[in-house]
Amino acid sequence: MERARTNVAVVGYGYWGAHHVRVLNRIPGVSVTVVEIDSDRSRDAADIYPAIRCVTSLDEVLADVDCVVVATPPHEHYSVALKALRSKKHVLVEKPFTTSVESANRLVATADSANVHVMAGHTFEYHTAAQKLRSIISSGELGRILYIDSARLGLGKYQSDIDVVWDLAPHDVSIISFLLGGEQPTSVSAWTRSNIAGQPIDLAYLRLDFERTDAVAFINVSWISPVKVRRVTVVGDRKMAVYDYLSTIEPIRIYETNVEVCATSLDVMRSEQSVKYNSDGVVSPMIPFIEPLISQDTHFISCVKTGMRPSTPGEDGVANVRVLAGLEVAHRSGQRVALTGEE
Repeated sequence: MERARTNVAVVGYGYWGAHHVRVLNRIPGVSVTVVEIDSDRSRDAADIYPAIRCVTSLDEVLADVDCVVVATPPHEHYSVALKALRSKKHVLVEKPFTTSVESANRLVATADSANVHVMAGHTFEYHTAAQKLRSIISSGELGRILYIDSARLGLGKYQSDIDVVWDLAPHDVSIISFLLGGEQPTSVSAWTRSNIAGQPIDLAYLRLDFERTDAVAFINVSWISPVKVRRVTVVGDRKMAVYDYLSTIEPIRIYETNVEVCATSLDVMRSEQSVKYNSDGVVSPMIPFIEPLISQDTHFISCVKTGMRPSTPGEDGVANVRVLAGLEVAHRSGQRVALTGEE
């Protein structure tokens, strides 16, 4: 007896939508429909995937699908996801989850009422290297985490409805929280700049403070860098680690390096000799590479089929948007902003 197929609509065939279609089309037992209003993009999808149905409105297929992937421009995430949830469809929403905390909370509440799942597209939490680094941190191998530094840099792409913080930082905010065992920052601050007249903010330096671990995280995001960088550095008081998303060979390097204070006398501590630098080499754990989007979308389909709760549920999307909204207030005010969890 042939098993029932899972029918999924991917709304939006832009950068991320095209990748979702590519991945979902490879999952056994999944049928994909592309919803794209732009005729050129719809034609591109039809040329690449002749067997896939392409339509211009979600209303045309909503009754026929089991779940929906929302990969539209961010300002449309809420309305598209809400329509699908109200029709009792499971939904995966690309980052940023929404553009306000209020709308993010409403999506979660609607999903609960409809008894369906809404999942946040925090793709890099499904990266095998990120999962390995989280395990290393939680084991205590790095010691107490002093700070995390994350860089996500590249050339473009400028967008009309969001700035570089809302475009790129959702990944870093989610990864940092993931590495710290799910802890959310208690305060944030931001420095931002628009380098091209008439364009959104394209460069930002962000700070996240964590109360429980007493860690601090710094995020640098840019649309105006000549080199593509996707890197997280985690500094502990015993060891340090560098996680490079772009490396499929050695994505994690553990530096057996630390700084040791050798004396407690105030006079001695003021001298350079009071600090000892220890470095015993670098270790790169073997980590099999699996495309994170494949892992994420396969997990989403499993949740649709089994009713299992997603690893990145809508509540994670709410928390992520709360941080982004706090960062927006911080850069507008120039002040540090406390996050109460009730914004």
